[in-house]
Amino acid sequence: MFKAIDPGHARPTVRILLDGIVVDLPAGVSLAAGLLFRGKFPNRASPVHEIDGQKSRAPYCMMGVCFECLVTVDGKPNQQSCLLPVRGGMIVERQGGAADLLRASEREGGPK
Repeated sequence: MFKAIDPGHARPTVRILLDGIVVDLPAGVSLAAGLLFRGKFPNRASPVHEIDGQKSRAPYCMMGVCFECLVTVDGKPNQQSCLLPVRGGMIVERQGGAADLLRASEREGGPK
């Protein structure tokens, strides 16, 4: 679906974990662009805006406006993958619906 503008120019890759699976993405691009290039989408499932039974979401605007590219990165939910440069060692998880925004200490009655 997506391809490099200059396919003859080999770009170095970086290795990430996506939902526990090792994926090599092109270096020097945003996380969203790298995932699209490798065909690794949708990024998340939305709890709202169901259209024709579909709740899957993937990057749309690629500039941080639409929030359709949200993923969890290194345990931090709601990260806009279009604004994050891909880096080796990232642990990326697709989000399933609304993220739990409360920290563990808040759930246990600790400081907020």
